[in-house]
Amino acid sequence: MYRDQVKIGLSLSGGGARGFAHVGAIQALLEEGIQPDAVSGASAGSVVGALYAAGFSPQEMQRFIKESSFLRLVKLGIPSGGLSRLTYLRDRLSAVIKTDDFSALKYPLWVAISNLNTGNLEIRSSGELYDVVMASCTIPLVFQPVELDGHMYVDGGLLCNLPVAPLRQATEFVIGINLTPPVEVPKKTLSGVVGIAYRCFDLSVWANTEPQAGLCDYLLEPEGIERFTIFQFNKYEQIYQLGYQQAKAQIPAIRKALEQHMVEVE
Repeated sequence: MYRDQVKIGLSLSGGGARGFAHVGAIQALLEEGIQPDAVSGASAGSVVGALYAAGFSPQEMQRFIKESSFLRLVKLGIPSGGLSRLTYLRDRLSAVIKTDDFSALKYPLWVAISNLNTGNLEIRSSGELYDVVMASCTIPLVFQPVELDGHMYVDGGLLCNLPVAPLRQATEFVIGINLTPPVEVPKKTLSGVVGIAYRCFDLSVWANTEPQAGLCDYLLEPEGIERFTIFQFNKYEQIYQLGYQQAKAQIPAIRKALEQHMVEVE
């Protein structure tokens, strides 16, 4: 097992329903003895990261997904009473992770959140857990901002969709999994306000992902993940399998990068 030779960090990007691919990728890594010692995440990556950091196996993560009706997280359009809240996610997390504190986790976890008041990125790794993860998943214009310490917060992916930097200080080899690769979209998807808004958000995400991706020792971007939208929670099995198969196929390259790193630090 590589963890006996090198401390491995795993950074998980946001991507909504695409986050199920993270679970499949983690399954493939663990099967090959590549076990992360620390994890970071934004948005959907923060949920999977929290589950992993709490000691959940990929099978337990899958059970969490199947038992959680994630379609309830999103209401099409803006309800008459205002934006939806993500309290359902908080309730589900509190049901399976019994202690609401980063310090109670099995592995170190860093979560990216965006402070609307200051305009700054914050990376949380201590204190209360549930609300921080909820804030990291709060997609702007879809969910109500989450209040923490008197400030309002939204999706960590807005400012840092792949928070690799904190892992560089805590681990020796960082694997990043990016579920929002840059892709060209057809003109018809940009014909309405909603389509343009989502496209602008994607562009912001790509701009902040690139410099962080460059900090990875190995970057995994599942080919074909762009076929799934961030709201296709009913496709969790197909997305999981895509993440698993893509990671499995890249195990030889990951092993090579790990072994080269070990040689360089000897």
